[in-house]
Amino acid sequence: MAKPYTFTAEVCLFPQAGGWYYVAAPQEFTDELKPLAVRGLVAVEATVGGSSWQTSLLPMGDGSQFLALPAKVRQKEQITIGDVIEVSFVVR
Repeated sequence: MAKPYTFTAEVCLFPQAGGWYYVAAPQEFTDELKPLAVRGLVAVEATVGGSSWQTSLLPMGDGSQFLALPAKVRQKEQITIGDVIEVSFVVR
């Protein structure tokens, strides 16, 4: 079984038009998982509340990574900008 990673983070929005809602992954996770990255992406299965989905940790551009929050997950879990949520994921 894959090692679970869990963290709490504030939901943010990229400033450009149509920007993604996201949470930043802790730097310690980024550092640990960097060897698994393919073109900067780490394939994961993420869970927030009762919602799970296949996604990737994405590079932020400054050496850190983030997890995008799809609209269907935000709607189901009633998540909005500024909320502090618990996120868990396992590497796929």
